[in-house]
Order: sequence, then structure tokens, then C-alpha cells
Amino acid sequence: MTTKKVERRIKIKYRIRKSVFGTAERPRLSVFRSNKQIYAQVINDIEGKTLVAASSAGLEAMPKIQQAEKVGELLAQKAIEAGVKSVVFDRNGYLYHGRVKSLADAARKGGLNF
Repeated sequence: MTTKKVERRIKIKYRIRKSVFGTAERPRLSVFRSNKQIYAQVINDIEGKTLVAASSAGLEAMPKIQQAEKVGELLAQKAIEAGVKSVVFDRNGYLYHGRVKSLADAARKGGLNF
């Protein structure tokens, strides 16, 4: 059973995904936000493979914004080690503010270009 809020986000998500596509040179950085955690993945859509992933599991002692910043820094570090310097950002239907924005800013600060 889905609510109208979730259905709205899913419609926005599909609208975004029509134009955002990850390649080997420029994979897609996808963000998923739950009430307690935040997850991020760098995905090559051509092969259908996740190259790098990071989550806020284990960081529950911090405020959620700081958790998102840590996840962004960790993801950027892992992506650069894997040879990924440039990504396409997929906010996954969420508004670009709060935790999603802080994750993106921290990933940029960590060295990813998007």
C-alpha cells in the first residue's frame, strides 16, 4: 500500500530517469533516503552494475545531516579509488535540499565532478 506522497515521488523519479543515464565514463550517483538512513550508489547503467556503494549504517549517533555528509565523503573516496572522477547525479525523486543536498555537496568536496 503506497501513499500519495510516495506515488508522487515515484512519478518524479521516473521523469528524472528518462534523462539521467549512467555510462562507464560517467556513471550515475543514485541516492535513497529512508526515515533513518541514507544510501548512495555509483551505477553503470549500460552494464547494470553497482561500482561503489555507501550507507549511513553504523552512524546513528550523529544527526542525519552529518550522516549524509559522511556518506558523501566516503562515497567520493571509494569512487576515486575505483577510478571514477565524474558522475551524473540522480536525486531519485527527492527534493534537492537537506540530506540529499548535503550528501551531494560532500561528494563534490571529496573530489567528484557533477
